[in-house]
Amino acid sequence: MRLARAFLSIVAAAILLFAPAWAMAQSGGMATATRKDEFQTAAPYAILIEAQTGTVLFEKNADQLVAPASLAKLMTSEVVFNEIREGNLRLDEEFVVSANAWRKGGAPSGGSTMFAAVHSKIKVADLLQGVIIQSANDGCIVLAEGIAGNENDFARLMNGRARELGLINSNFTNATGLPDPDMRVTVRDLAKLAQHIVLTYPEFYRWYGEREFTWNKIRQQNRNPLLSLNIGADGMKTGFTQEAGYGLVGSAMQHGLRLIVVVNGLKSDKERGDEARRLLEWGFSGFEQRLLFAEEQIVGHAKLFGAAQSYVALTGQGRQAIRLMVPRNTTDRIIARIVYRGPVVAPVRRGQPVGVLKIWRGERVALEAPLEAMEEVGTGNVAQRAIDAASELVIGVFRAGLRKL
Repeated sequence: MRLARAFLSIVAAAILLFAPAWAMAQSGGMATATRKDEFQTAAPYAILIEAQTGTVLFEKNADQLVAPASLAKLMTSEVVFNEIREGNLRLDEEFVVSANAWRKGGAPSGGSTMFAAVHSKIKVADLLQGVIIQSANDGCIVLAEGIAGNENDFARLMNGRARELGLINSNFTNATGLPDPDMRVTVRDLAKLAQHIVLTYPEFYRWYGEREFTWNKIRQQNRNPLLSLNIGADGMKTGFTQEAGYGLVGSAMQHGLRLIVVVNGLKSDKERGDEARRLLEWGFSGFEQRLLFAEEQIVGHAKLFGAAQSYVALTGQGRQAIRLMVPRNTTDRIIARIVYRGPVVAPVRRGQPVGVLKIWRGERVALEAPLEAMEEVGTGNVAQRAIDAASELVIGVFRAGLRKL
């Protein structure tokens, strides 16, 4: 009889575990304020996020692959920033301007350039400012060759870093963003990249807000139109090719709140500036921040396998509070769901990453907040591990049966 009751408990647990989703998930609705997007933009591709949490305030075709043009230089700069952070590169280190860099990106190219002389030596700090402020193609190629030997190998570094940062949909083939049929990004990935740069490299981010840069007695202006609009903008990058159209990644702060906007595929430099400004102003005026979970508050629980207990409590990454930007004075609901691959195998260490809290505002995912274990949980005894194994066996039977349907 005891074995029968144990088997029924296993079956019940299997059904409860399997029912929410193919991946382990725990859901709960939280009624709060939101509304359907009322904003309309001429940009074919656009996204607006809050920088601290990554909350998505607006998106349009945000996951469609597009040509990045010079917006790809954000990835070039990030690779260089990371090399410096890792101690592999110094700002005062000098790289030689090759004939290839001069021909493809310098004065003969007719593109954006810092007019570096062939065979001259330039400090990394000056190259970075040339890339960030002047959008210098020659500066990009010199950095790529100096770090990786050639642009192809540097592009591999770009893609490696992109995957590490969670930019799963974008592919980079050169350091400049010059046209290439295999060079594609999404505006969502560009927003994530901009967010990462803002939060990770404040010592370098300040260069994105510089209005001009004088190098070798040549003064050039920053092309970012947002910097002169008195809306709190202090970065980041513009781009244009015939294929990509006019694009812009912008960052602005008002009253301690930073928003990041990405637009691409527009018809003129004026239109990209206007649409980016409108999106930022709409975000600043139309949204407010709400606390969903306080610091160290339990968000939910994850099922364990082979552990001394059945579940482990989860909280925000770094035990930080979880906040969400929501529209003001609106009445839709927000749905939150814990999503993880499970059950989680014991032992579990305190602070171990365990899935994410996915939050939907209306029909769109507004936020994905990483979660971690609040406590340490050791391995269970033989009987506990046997019950967990039997439970997983039953769940596997249900899964196999459903796949055949």
